[in-house]
Parts: sequence; C-alpha cells; structure tokens
Amino acid sequence: MSDERHRAVERVGAALTAAGLARLPARVFAALLVDDDGRMTSAELVEELAISPAAVSGSVRVLEQLGWSRRERERGSRRDLYAVDDDAWRSALLQGDQTYAAIEAAFAAAASGASPAARDRLELSREFLVFVREELGTLAERWEARKRDLGH
Repeated sequence: MSDERHRAVERVGAALTAAGLARLPARVFAALLVDDDGRMTSAELVEELAISPAAVSGSVRVLEQLGWSRRERERGSRRDLYAVDDDAWRSALLQGDQTYAAIEAAFAAAASGASPAARDRLELSREFLVFVREELGTLAERWEARKRDLGH
C-alpha cells in the first residue's frame, strides 16, 4: 500500500473511530472506501491493514450488520469479496431507518410502564426517531437530485 493510501485509510478510520465505530471495523471500512473498485478479499485486507483473518471476519460482520458493506463471491471462485457501494453513506443512512423502527417500538413499550417523567422522556425520544425516519425519505430524494447535479 502506498504511503498516501495508508494515510488516507488511517485518517478515515480514525475519524470513524472518533465517531463511535470500533477501530478495526472502521479501518476495514476505510480500506474498502479508498480501494479503486471498493472490493477486497480477506487476504487483501489482512495484508493491507496488517490484521488477522479473524479480525477481518469480525470487522466485516459488524459492517454487514450496519449495512455498510456486503459480501460477494468472486466469479469462478469460492473466495469472498467484501464490498462497499460508491454511495455507501446513503445506504448506511437509509439502513438506519430499520434500526430506528426497532428502537421506537422499544421506547413505546418501555414508556407504557414508566413513571410520568420517564414516560415523557421516552415518548419525546420516540417522536424524534419517528421524525428522523419520516425525513430520511425526503433526504434520500434530495441526495439523488444533488448527485445528478454533481454528474453521478
């Protein structure tokens, strides 16, 4: 890996780690983002990031659960490829829609047996997530228009 690419992976990985993503999944995601086609094998990730195959496996599992990456099969091979879309952040954000729905349901259930103050806090939290989910659709549409303006 070139020094410039290494610095880019570490810079993006550090920013994602600072935002709350675990360090190894952050570095794996960063490596996929800066890769030319956004697709790498486990062996490539092991070599590029100097981590173990088990670390790659665990990191990819986290990224797949978040909806930030996906597993593909290399044509004519049994090797897995790990990939991110060119528009990975859009996918990640919209994947949050499903997560929010589960959290909303948990807040509603918890509110039903809570004290008045806790119920108010839980209901306000749930209403915020309802608002965010509703706005995600509009945000996705606006992003698609912006991408077209950018020539993508």
